[in-house]
Amino acid sequence: MMVLGGFLPWVYTYAGPVSGAVGAGLWVFYAGLLALAGGMVPAVRLRGLVVAQSVVCAVVALGLPLWQVVHLLRLVGLQGWMPGPGLVLSAFGGVLCLLAARQLSQVRPVQA
Repeated sequence: MMVLGGFLPWVYTYAGPVSGAVGAGLWVFYAGLLALAGGMVPAVRLRGLVVAQSVVCAVVALGLPLWQVVHLLRLVGLQGWMPGPGLVLSAFGGVLCLLAARQLSQVRPVQA
């Protein structure tokens, strides 16, 4: 979600859509690639690293869209813009990273 959301339009204005790849969406794209790489790490041996990596990705994917919304609300209020699918996908990708970090932190290795 984060990889795709980084390039989709983040904001729709009367002047046209603003792509996420112009600004903060590129950083969300990078965090999405980092999250994808974290999903391929064997979680049994490096569980702490994967949890930390997931939390970092979640902070980026939630923080930047939240900053964008607050910044636009401060600049123009509620008139003249609308959140785009890239902003929403990026934020939901951050929520999924937080859920993955929580689930991975609760996993205990099996004693053989």
